[in-house]
Amino acid sequence: MTTKARLLRGSLAIAATACLCAPAPRAAEKKVRIIQTNSAGDNVHVIDPVTNKVVGVIEGIEVNHGAAVAPDGSRIYVSNEAESTLDVVDARTLKVATRVKLSGHPNNIAVGRDGRKVYVGIIEAPGGVDVIDTEAMKNVKTLQTRGSIHNAYVTPDGKYVVAGSIAGKTINVFDAATDQTAWVLEMDLGVRPMTFSANPDGSTKWIFVQLSGLNGFAVVDFATQKEIRRINNPDLPPGKQTVPAGSDPSHGMAVTADQKTLVVCSRLNNYLYAYSLPDLKPLGGAELGGKGAAWVTLTPDGKTAYVANPVTNDVSVIDIKSLKEVTRIPVGFVPKRNTTGLLP
Repeated sequence: MTTKARLLRGSLAIAATACLCAPAPRAAEKKVRIIQTNSAGDNVHVIDPVTNKVVGVIEGIEVNHGAAVAPDGSRIYVSNEAESTLDVVDARTLKVATRVKLSGHPNNIAVGRDGRKVYVGIIEAPGGVDVIDTEAMKNVKTLQTRGSIHNAYVTPDGKYVVAGSIAGKTINVFDAATDQTAWVLEMDLGVRPMTFSANPDGSTKWIFVQLSGLNGFAVVDFATQKEIRRINNPDLPPGKQTVPAGSDPSHGMAVTADQKTLVVCSRLNNYLYAYSLPDLKPLGGAELGGKGAAWVTLTPDGKTAYVANPVTNDVSVIDIKSLKEVTRIPVGFVPKRNTTGLLP
């Protein structure tokens, strides 16, 4: 064998070894994003919580209301009030891929934990919760509720769908496996935003419920299906004025992933308040520079809250530990619903 041939063979062997030893290329890591709807516009903003900048815009969804992200990050679902559809957005291109016709005018939405279903609250009478099969992209059924539905949720363990009615003053709970009614709780006031705390085994412990006209919230025990407490948000300090415009007096709340803190919007006071869990002691509040606090979502680490301000068309960014507003992000017209997801 010639010297040239021996060198060529050696080079090929080294290359082959390098190919065998080199790690396989990793799939692109998903990034945390805040999805902010704009209820009086035709676009949805995507915010990077690292830079607190808008990094994407979904166009062409008139009067967008609720938003949810598929567990695998492939899709963003948005309820479209103008067309009475669930709009399915490709998470990479931020373009609407398809629209699914709903049984009536929608409000807020939730996606099942396994991503196979999206639940859409139908506010138009007689109301209900539309169930969208995300593989077939079809509206397969409407769950019957007592009153039209403002907000639909999935419990943290994925086992139940919870839907609140303003008109019916009810909390409607469905078994997510069977789509059958599990129980219904009648309240004395219209049911608005809700959020959940969990037991150590992951099952649902409490439902926190905001109610029409109440600057505070009710606490419902999931196991006994009864209201156990009602808490008013703190009074404003002397010299501070309430904000008359915007959503209901207290609208939007969330629980941190470590189950230690509940944050609650007060549009009336223009604060984001924090309560310790499980004792529900007030921890203080962050005064907002924007106005109209209407909804809140958290980063997965529970360190930062994003509050939609529909009066000033921006989003307040709150450091939860210090309860200070760190910045405000301009978005679209009348921002309300927001959610957090992992996108490619």
